[in-house]
Formats: sequence, structure tokens, C-alpha cells
Amino acid sequence: MTETAKPVRWGVLSTARIAREKVIPGIRRSKTGTVAAIASRSQESADAAARALGIPVAHGSYEALLADPSIDAIYNPLPNHLHVPMTIAAVKAGKHVLCEKPIALTAAEARQLLDLPRDKLVAEGFMVRWHPQWLKAREIVRSGELGELKAVQAFFSYFNDDPGNIRNRADIGGGALMDIGCYPMVAGRFFFDAEPLRVVSLIDRDPAFGTDRLSSGLMDFGNGRRLEFTVATQLAPFQRLQLVGTRRRLEITIPFNAPQGEGVSLKLDSGAKLGDAAAEVLEIAPSDQYAELADAFGRAVLGEVPAPYAAEDAVRNMEILDALVRSERDGGWANVSPL
Repeated sequence: MTETAKPVRWGVLSTARIAREKVIPGIRRSKTGTVAAIASRSQESADAAARALGIPVAHGSYEALLADPSIDAIYNPLPNHLHVPMTIAAVKAGKHVLCEKPIALTAAEARQLLDLPRDKLVAEGFMVRWHPQWLKAREIVRSGELGELKAVQAFFSYFNDDPGNIRNRADIGGGALMDIGCYPMVAGRFFFDAEPLRVVSLIDRDPAFGTDRLSSGLMDFGNGRRLEFTVATQLAPFQRLQLVGTRRRLEITIPFNAPQGEGVSLKLDSGAKLGDAAAEVLEIAPSDQYAELADAFGRAVLGEVPAPYAAEDAVRNMEILDALVRSERDGGWANVSPL
């Protein structure tokens, strides 16, 4: 890390795998932050994680970390049902909070975050919005090179049928929509530079878990623009994102789990020859999207730039997810609540 004059001192709320393997390394590669402490529900677990990761301070409870006066910002990767309660507690303790997605279980729960003091930043951890491949893709869309962007198509799947895994527990916010459906949804908002007006969903639920294991959705962004997506927790691992305009198509081949510190590529295709034969490959330099996320959040915390995404953006994401669930319940189109 090339340190700022006063780096953001991060505290990590739990020893979750995404924290250990993705976010903590990302913060350490950032230019604005340092990982100063980690917490677990027991001192033994916290000590073990701190030793393994080289973190100087270990707290044996979440409350102890929030009370630590040396910590500026909290990263919250707890299970979904603890996102809002612990984020509220962290802000009340005087900390900024970067929370894992989804920010809440429902939009109503997420709206509690709008009542928190505005001098502390609360944001949802969509690292994809900071990866250079997404920024380059949006630059291409805005340039008009694709013509008019009309269709965004996304697929994201993995296989996990472990009954003990939190992603398979309906009572704490498991399922495909909550875990990964939020990524295509954010892609539509990001690349259309617009909000969906209505949505419709088709959902298959695991009979034992009660979670959605195969979910598809159609989102109407108005003016003939649509996002179509499928996400699944019990299919072969796969992901793609297609941006299709009136002149050309742009494909992001690893849109969501781009490997940290490695290069990726985009495909820009006129369709003059089928089977990608006319596609131009655009190489994207190695990057760590978690480091980019930490820096974007850190610069906002330090007052260097305004926060581009805050609690209002996270609430909007939950309103769209709520609409997809209503569509399943009611069997038709569901309007998305206005901003």
C-alpha cells in the first residue's frame, strides 16, 4: 500500500471467508486503508484469525470492536440478517460502514439506515462497480459505440447444496436472488444509467431449504430497454454479462468474480460473423476490485471525494429485490417503488 497521510483504519466484523480471502487482501492493496483489527464471537477465534492474517488487534466480541476508538471504518460481512442491526450499531458507535450485499432482508429493514446520522458513510459492497472492466464497458456504452443499448443479459451460477451453509437458510436471507441476483440487478442500473420501472420473476425453490435455487427475471427500464437474468445456486458454475446495442455487442466474460490481481478481457462484436469470429478482444490490465472498492470508500471517508453510493443506493437495490419477490407471489409484473 502507498499510504495516505492518515490512512483509514479498518475493523473487520467477523472472520467470514470473504473477509479473509478477498476483502482483507484488497484493503491491504489499497492506497487509503489499513486493517487494524478483527473481531469474532470468541477471543480464541479472533486471536487465531489475527495471527493467520497478521492483524495487530483481535477482539473477542463484535461489541468490543465497535467500541475500539482507534477504528474509523467497519467492514461487515456477517450473515444477511445481521447486516442492518450491526451496521446501525457500528454507526451509533461512530464508525463508517461498508456492508456486504445484500444490505438487508427487505427494503423496509434497509430504510432504517436512512435515519442514521449522515456524517457516517454507509455503503453496500458491490466491488464490481469499481473494476476497470466495468468502468471501461460503461465508457464504451456511453460513447455510443454499441449504438443504443437495449438489452443486458446476465447469467450467474454455482453449485452449493450443503444444508448447513448460510446461503441455503431461508430464515436468514439465503437463496440465489439475495446472494447473487443482486449483481445482474446492479449491472442493469449501472449500464443503463437508469432505474427499472417494473419486474417479473420466475423462481424455483428447493423443497427442503425453501430458498430460491433457480431464479430468472425480466426488468423493464423503459424506452425498450430490458435486463434479462438467470441466477442459480445448484447449477454448474458459470457467469457472463452481455450488453447488446443497436450496432454492436459487448461481452464481459468474468463479470462478477474477476480474479484478484489478474488481467481480464472484454469482447466487442459487430456480429458480422457468427460465433465470435468478428469479435475484437479488449484486454483489461490486472486489477483488484476489492482494493478499488476500499479506495473508493476510503477516499469518501477521508473527505477527498463525495460518496458515489450510500444508503439510498442500497435501499434502492432492496426495493428491486422486493419487487422480484412480489412478482413470484402475485404471479405477474410488479412495479418497483419510486425513488
